[in-house]
Amino acid sequence: MAAAAAAVPVNLRLGDLVWGKLGRYPPWPGKIVNPPKDLKKPRGKKCFFVKFFGTEDHLPVLEELEPKLHQPRTRESAWIKVEQLKPYHAHKEEMIKINKGKRFQQAVDAVEEFLKKGKGKDQASHNSTEEKNRRNSSEERGKQSVGEEKHKANLSEGKPKKRVSSVSSERGSKSPLKRTYEQSPRKRGRPPKDEKDLTIPESSTVKRMMTGTMAGFKWPPSPAVCYQAITKKLKVCEEETGSTSIQAADSTAINGSITPTDKKIGFLGLGLMGSGIVSNLLKMGHTVTVWNRTAEKCDLFIQEGARLGRTPAEVVSTCDITFACVSDPKAAKDLVLGPSGVLQGIRPGKCYVDMSTVDADTVTELAQVIVSRGGRFLEAPVSGNQQLSNDGMLVILAAGDRGLYEDCSSCFQAMGKTSFFLGEVGNAAKMMLIVNMVQGSFMATIAEGLTLAQVTGQSQQTLLDILNQGQLASIFLDQKCQNILQGNFKPDFYLKYIQKDLRLAIALGDSVNHPTPMAAAANEVYKRAKALDQSDNDMSAVYRAYIH
Repeated sequence: MAAAAAAVPVNLRLGDLVWGKLGRYPPWPGKIVNPPKDLKKPRGKKCFFVKFFGTEDHLPVLEELEPKLHQPRTRESAWIKVEQLKPYHAHKEEMIKINKGKRFQQAVDAVEEFLKKGKGKDQASHNSTEEKNRRNSSEERGKQSVGEEKHKANLSEGKPKKRVSSVSSERGSKSPLKRTYEQSPRKRGRPPKDEKDLTIPESSTVKRMMTGTMAGFKWPPSPAVCYQAITKKLKVCEEETGSTSIQAADSTAINGSITPTDKKIGFLGLGLMGSGIVSNLLKMGHTVTVWNRTAEKCDLFIQEGARLGRTPAEVVSTCDITFACVSDPKAAKDLVLGPSGVLQGIRPGKCYVDMSTVDADTVTELAQVIVSRGGRFLEAPVSGNQQLSNDGMLVILAAGDRGLYEDCSSCFQAMGKTSFFLGEVGNAAKMMLIVNMVQGSFMATIAEGLTLAQVTGQSQQTLLDILNQGQLASIFLDQKCQNILQGNFKPDFYLKYIQKDLRLAIALGDSVNHPTPMAAAANEVYKRAKALDQSDNDMSAVYRAYIH
């Protein structure tokens, strides 16, 4: 609780130095500035306009911006969402640790040079003020000395003593600050403001952005809910529910304390989710061996320092902990039980972590065969999408071997913002299906609302604007509506996979005789979208089921 209590949201203002993060790229130093007059702020976004240092020639982090921002930008600056900004000084050391590139160092040097110039100006101004004060003080002392000499001379000559007002007698000894105060036109009797009174008050808008609640898996009430507030709420949730979680950092090592495990890590499956996970494991210094059914997908990670495994069995036999993330129950079983599969590489002490979203029966079967060979098993499906995977901001649901869960701590910190341990094998699979059932049903409702607005002559954009100002406001809502409005259905979470999860969630309800009518209705809409060849598009393409 101490760490959470210390994590207080930070208010950012114009002129602040910050670290700005865009998509999967590392944070880059910049300064919050006023945007050009012709550059409008992205609609519905809580952003600051940031000018980046060291960008005169080239800036990799701005070469391919996060697609969901849809933001106007220049080569050297961009609109950055509030939750992707961190104060420069507070996070300087940790950022330097995780970014070693030459251009990054040049950018940091540019910041330091900027700070030195600022200090030089401040010092020059301070010296000038001190010199002026000394001159004023010397002049006042000179005037006072001359006055005293004249006064003594008058007394010696027998001249009457000149009456001097109390104000004039005090004036010579007053400091310049007091004189300024007396000469100012401020109303009589009003005291001068203390320095603390001159502080710019905290913006009510920023207060609203930095507040909000998140317990368990409720979607954030605002796109700008800060990381610190989220983790604090999650820790409270942990105490109230009895579940346990490893508080993790995003891919920028926000807590500055990620130490990669010395264990050899294997990873099987480099799809939308697996690719981002492996990238963040490598960034945090883990030793990773990769395998994918389509071998070409491994090439990029080999270039980043990963090792190549020829088969799943070889990866498991050469690594201490092997993670897997594949599409569905059949793929998960084939990976373990198939030719040259995981099971052939398992021997006592080897660890296997299945991150696929499957049903409880499948994961229980896999756990039994792994443990029967002396291996250790953990299920750890993840809640999120491709972008969150790239950003290292997944939510990890784990169950099974508690010791293995703790051994995976640094890996979970690299790939996610938090992880939960939910007890015995099967619990994580059930919870993951419930989470995705809610998400899939919500997406179908969003699509239904947008189409109803259209056919009744209402503006879809206005509907989004209204929703973004209400209690349903969330990053998920905004991104998926933007997909629909722009006709951009590039997959961030495949439609075929959310339909699979809805089907499995409905079966879970059937197994305990619990009705799931909302999920069943949503599932039919997704099945219609699949019939319209939308399987390999993003889940937001369910919209097309309503317009055909």
